Amino acid sequence: MRWEQSLGKEGEDRAAVLLQNKGYTILRRNYRFGRAEVDIIARKGNILVIVEVKTRSGDPDIDPGDSITRKKINLLAGAAEAFMLDEGLMLLLRYDAILVEKQGIHWEITHIEDAFYPAE
Repeated sequence: MRWEQSLGKEGEDRAAVLLQNKGYTILRRNYRFGRAEVDIIARKGNILVIVEVKTRSGDPDIDPGDSITRKKINLLAGAAEAFMLDEGLMLLLRYDAILVEKQGIHWEITHIEDAFYPAE
C-alpha cells in the first residue's frame, strides 16, 4: 500500500471512530456506485449522513476541504440515492465532511455537518 493510501485509510478510520463516539451508526464504508465512492455512510436517528473524508499531512495552509468539487458532490448524491433505494431507507439526507490533518505525530479532526449540497 502506498503511503498516501495508508494515510487516507488511517484518516477514514479516525473519522469513523469520531462519528461512533458522537452516536452515529456506521452503515457502510467505501460504498461504490458507478464512478462514485462514498467514504462513510452513517446514520443518526432519522438522518442518513454521507461523509466525505479528506486527509492531508504537511502544509497547514492547504485546506483539505477545497478538493471536494461540484462533480464529486453530484456523484455522491447519486450514490446516496442508490444506497437508500437498495436498502429501502426513507430518511432525511445530509452531506458532511470530515477533514483530517496529520502534523507530525498529532492529528486534528474537524467534522463539518451540512458541509455541501448537491446541485438541484
